Amino acid sequence: MKYLARTTDGRPLLGDDDGFVPLSSAIPAAASVRDALPHAARGTLPDVDDVPADRIDRQHVRFGPPLERFGKLWGIGLNYAEHAGDLDEQRPDEPASFLKPSSALAGPGGPITLPPTDQTDGVTAEAELAVLIGRECRDVDEDAVDDVIAGYLPVIDMTAEDILQRNPRFLTRAKSFDSFLVVGPTIAVPDEPPALEDVTVRTVVNGTVTAENEVRNMLFPPREIVSFHSRVMTLQPGDLFSTGTPGAEPIEPGDRVRATVETIGAVDAPVVR
Repeated sequence: MKYLARTTDGRPLLGDDDGFVPLSSAIPAAASVRDALPHAARGTLPDVDDVPADRIDRQHVRFGPPLERFGKLWGIGLNYAEHAGDLDEQRPDEPASFLKPSSALAGPGGPITLPPTDQTDGVTAEAELAVLIGRECRDVDEDAVDDVIAGYLPVIDMTAEDILQRNPRFLTRAKSFDSFLVVGPTIAVPDEPPALEDVTVRTVVNGTVTAENEVRNMLFPPREIVSFHSRVMTLQPGDLFSTGTPGAEPIEPGDRVRATVETIGAVDAPVVR
């Protein structure tokens, strides 16, 4: 597994499980992580062992958001049959997708800032596997999707459930408050197309696993999600798909939320008002 990342002061990095090197030492023409996304999608990122630079131990890196600016932020609702059943919702026949604004995004460590209680007093947190697009594409067949995916990362998605319950047409507002999408610190770039079916996604609040499920139990797997939406619009490097949660948990100020995605990574953030 390789990783793309940025420090809190914006320095782009390439890494593996043993540490990180400056991205410019690996790909001289890459001035940013975004420049490296097509390489990640094509499988042409260099091995860190071959880069003439000293490694930086992961523990000594302060990570910021892995991209300075993401593209379209897609969310997929009700994508685990069990979660849809918990919410007494009808199983969708097509991906139940929505868009979030860029202002909703927060980097690793958050914090997750709850809105004033006169706006919402019922926010939930949800761990999700996210898919990052690496190459511009349109009308991609499902069996060719791996050629346009740069990598994967864990995210924490938030929902103002009380707003959503008043009217499902309020979904955009319920999903769009500042800090309502916390992205993981690194983009995981597998050396080979990954078998995601066995990957477990967990929502963890205050150290307790509140929901978990395997990707195999998604109604619409990640590759199908990308292919489906590529027929709706052109996808571009930096577009992100949050592929749905195994379960949501109510959160309050003082809580700590963690999303763990097996083999991909984890991200956590405190909850504040």
